[in-house]
Amino acid sequence: MKKLLALAVVAGGVFFVIKRNKDAKAEADLWREATAPTERPMGGASQNGSAPTKASSDATSTN
Repeated sequence: MKKLLALAVVAGGVFFVIKRNKDAKAEADLWREATAPTERPMGGASQNGSAPTKASSDATSTN
């Protein structure tokens, strides 16, 4: 009976390690995808998330 219990504990440990490694790989893949540089421009938006600054003709003429 003790051998069966020990085998169950070892099997549970192996499954825990496999699941943890699989979850870590999925997290790393998600992070890599989210932080990968894009191939094309983002339609005028800045790559850091802020809005690009545009100088208007009104702002330069009033200074």
